[in-house]
Amino acid sequence: MKKATAIQFAVLCGVPFVMVLGNSMLIPVFPQMKEAMNLTQFQVGLIITFFSLPAGILIPFAGFLSDRFGRKIIIVPALFLYGFGGLVSGFAALLLRNPFPVLLAGRVLQGLGAGGTYQLAMALTGDIFQSEERTKALGLLEASNGLGKVVSPILGALVAMIIWYAPFFLYSIVTYPIALGVWLLVKEPKHEKAKESFKEYWQKLCEVFRTKGKVLLASYFSGMVVLFTLFGIMSWVSDILESDHQIFGLTKGFVLAIPVTAMASTSYLSGMWLSKQPQWSKAAIIAGTVGATAVLLITPLFTNIYPFMLMLLLLGVCIGAVLPPVNAIITGATKADKRGIVTSLYGTVRFFGVAIGPPLFGLLVQHGRWTMFISAAGVTALAAIIAGLLITTPQKQE
Repeated sequence: MKKATAIQFAVLCGVPFVMVLGNSMLIPVFPQMKEAMNLTQFQVGLIITFFSLPAGILIPFAGFLSDRFGRKIIIVPALFLYGFGGLVSGFAALLLRNPFPVLLAGRVLQGLGAGGTYQLAMALTGDIFQSEERTKALGLLEASNGLGKVVSPILGALVAMIIWYAPFFLYSIVTYPIALGVWLLVKEPKHEKAKESFKEYWQKLCEVFRTKGKVLLASYFSGMVVLFTLFGIMSWVSDILESDHQIFGLTKGFVLAIPVTAMASTSYLSGMWLSKQPQWSKAAIIAGTVGATAVLLITPLFTNIYPFMLMLLLLGVCIGAVLPPVNAIITGATKADKRGIVTSLYGTVRFFGVAIGPPLFGLLVQHGRWTMFISAAGVTALAAIIAGLLITTPQKQE
């Protein structure tokens, strides 16, 4: 990789890194937010929801606009909006007596910004790099996303030691230099812009689901369910680490990093193995969702912190086993001219899973720990059944 190209790529790797911070960095701070704003567990979960829903809704539209007008002209304003939303939430907490409504408005702005970033950074990487270099670059881009998952709970806990709303200001501090770097340093290759109308875009989408609807919907559901489970559990764990186990601050950040580190590591290893053994993709999804179901049913038996965290580590492993084969099946289900639509919608349902997890788990835990875990196990078991009935490993597409 040439030096100039390496600099461009290093800047692009910052995009998925800061996007992961959008939710994961706040999870360790949930108990402080809950206390400072006098919130219920359900209301705390809305801080995730009000970010993830707008992001999920915007992703397909951002992809469509980037095909018509270019990647950078969408990515850079989106990054600035993402950082500005963090400032809105941070200043609301700093200046207002009742900051929660304005803080949520800031999260909506952040979510709208997030919807026009990571997927487009992947597309821009695909535009810049060719053949084998492209595969390596996309792998490194995903690695920076994984690094963000691991670092974010530690970073959130560390910054919140200043004051609970400090992480909101960090978004702009980290994001604005990356936005300027993308605009000034990344050279977008010239290529013919898409000319299709939104009506034609919609017709192409409908055609995809007429032919591949079952396998795509089943794969989408599997990916959504495991992220729904992870973020729902993590938001609850953040609360009980303080209330039940007196684990605070940076130590808490490291504890919360355990399941996401397990997930990221397993995703990497699973992806490497399945790239050589793609015929096992369906089996990996079923094994991961069945494993997650078993872990969720066993976990309420443990109240001691050590076996409890071991169960969360195993849950991270199961979730990490599911995501790469889902990615592979979705990207391999259609030809290249429709792949962008299919992957954009997958980004949407992933965000929806993250959005509904924390508030729904917050409601379920009001009916007891067992109710929450058994309900979550029922959803992952349903994902395993649907995967077994509907998913087929597709033939390789060009």
